[in-house]
Amino acid sequence: MNYYWIFLISILFFTCNKKVEVECNVKAFQVTATAYNSLAYQTSSNPHITAFGDSLKPGLRYIAVSRDLLDSGLVHNTKVKLEGFDSLFTVKDKMNKRWRKRIDIYMGIDVKKAKIWGKKKMNIEYCLPLKDSIIH
Repeated sequence: MNYYWIFLISILFFTCNKKVEVECNVKAFQVTATAYNSLAYQTSSNPHITAFGDSLKPGLRYIAVSRDLLDSGLVHNTKVKLEGFDSLFTVKDKMNKRWRKRIDIYMGIDVKKAKIWGKKKMNIEYCLPLKDSIIH
């Protein structure tokens, strides 16, 4: 009886474990990258809440984007590859209207780390899913 269950579970695992792929249009930009902290004097009176209404959690990889990049498909919760970093960042905030082609990397409450980062030109990449592109 045990072999029957092992066989059944194996078949279910292999038939249900299909990889889902999403085709996309890769977008790339060169941006000016600065850093910010969740402190009232840098953001607002409620510095842990983003312009999208999300709660910021120090230690996670978030970015804010200038509003012109929103028009380019770099919208809320988009995963972004930043040049020089191993893991992806998530768009969780948007910047003041005055900025263009700019991102702000979230650095929790570590002001010293943000100042050391300074201001840099860097390349970013992200994926815009094509309509009806899920393949099973």
